[in-house]
Amino acid sequence: MALYTNQNIKIYNSLSGVKENFISINEGYVGMYVCGPTVYSNVHLGNVRTFMSFDMIFRYFKHLGYKVRYVRNITDAGHLENDADLGEDKITKKARVEQIEPMEVVQRYTVDFHNVLQTLNFLPPSIEPTATGHIIEQIELIETIIENGFAYVVNGSVYFDVHKYNESNEYGILSKRKLEDLIHNTRTLDGQSDKKNPQDFALWKKAENSHIMRWPSPWSDGFPGWHLECTAMSTKYLGEFFDIHGGGMDLKFPHHECEIAQNQAAKGQAPVKYWMHANMLELNGARMSKSSGNYINPAELFSGKNDIMTKGFTPGVIRFFMMQASYRSILDLTNDGLLAAEKGLNRLMDAVGNIDNLKSSRTSSFDVSEWKQKCYDAMNDDFNTPILIAHLFEAVKLINQVNDKSATISSEDIMTLKATLYTFVFDILGLIDNNTSDSGIEKLNAAVELLIKLRKEARINKDFKLSDQIRDELADAGIELKDGREGTTYSLK
Repeated sequence: MALYTNQNIKIYNSLSGVKENFISINEGYVGMYVCGPTVYSNVHLGNVRTFMSFDMIFRYFKHLGYKVRYVRNITDAGHLENDADLGEDKITKKARVEQIEPMEVVQRYTVDFHNVLQTLNFLPPSIEPTATGHIIEQIELIETIIENGFAYVVNGSVYFDVHKYNESNEYGILSKRKLEDLIHNTRTLDGQSDKKNPQDFALWKKAENSHIMRWPSPWSDGFPGWHLECTAMSTKYLGEFFDIHGGGMDLKFPHHECEIAQNQAAKGQAPVKYWMHANMLELNGARMSKSSGNYINPAELFSGKNDIMTKGFTPGVIRFFMMQASYRSILDLTNDGLLAAEKGLNRLMDAVGNIDNLKSSRTSSFDVSEWKQKCYDAMNDDFNTPILIAHLFEAVKLINQVNDKSATISSEDIMTLKATLYTFVFDILGLIDNNTSDSGIEKLNAAVELLIKLRKEARINKDFKLSDQIRDELADAGIELKDGREGTTYSLK
């Protein structure tokens, strides 16, 4: 019997605004779609957090015995994001700046995306479709929406008629926005759009002469709207009504709202049973932004080659740091937070490594079976990883107490403890043991910290020759020391 039959999972459904019992549409099967990246630059850490949350959810469903089809797309089509009427799409813009083909941009940053996720120990999705690989499906979907009276053609472009749709449906059902309020807050600019109303969104855009990425359609040589691709690909691989649609909180409106409208207009029904949204990742208490300089990419975080963190952090530490917060809460990425996560992960992994050294007793002073169910209860409560981690540290405390002979544990409970810890630490949270596979950065940190300490002692003793030698030889090795008010830090050149 599959584990899921004994576990009652509750999921916060963004559509209803409450936690609901999870009951899959088809027993034993879960269909889950998550909006993937637009591949025009290195993957954003905020996106990494979203994808990591759904990687954890994917892992848990699989552990419970569900057969999961997890679809996460790659947006590689040259659309105008947010369905702007003017401007240049990001992939084409990058291609023009670097004087390469748009699909070279796509390939470069798709590879970067996969490399970063692999480094952070993500499981690959079941299917990873691309927008450009599903142009035919998108055109067919548009034709159906037009036939059903919810879209119109103007000058080779096709727009979704939000006002017509709202006569028999509710546009804003997910984001809790009212069309009347959207109309009131919109300023119409005459002559700047072919739309009947500013709230209408593009299903197909006629390409200007300068637009590189284009495809033939019944209406014009052009390209699909941003929202259309996800509706086409999700329903193609998961059916017209599937279990879970996930993404970042920033996609709730307009992207996911428009997906609902498109599916209702084409299929006559809502596409998704449970809508899930991961919250934002901040940096030092403020929104991440390249333009403001408050930004760090994954490679810089791994290497320590940045001006924000005091050193590099292993993928295991970064993953553990992100798992310490609920996927629905805002998470603030800070140097102190990462340092604390590093210590916590090391404590956890040390305890896991000491399980085999535990001496068994006839009886246990700790109810391991009850503790095990508490771990499941945490995950069943909308995938509450911070509570789960708190329970894991109860096991860390037990292991240390047994080693100190202040607690006892039976051989049977040792087996249960080990199996449960391995399941939740490695299989579900996807954590990485820094003491094995990712020890390189840790060893580098320890060696450099020792040299920094020796250099500090040399300066105190006024041995400036040795102090300078340590600094210069580290610089030759590509390690730059930075002296500041709070001490010396380093970064990789």
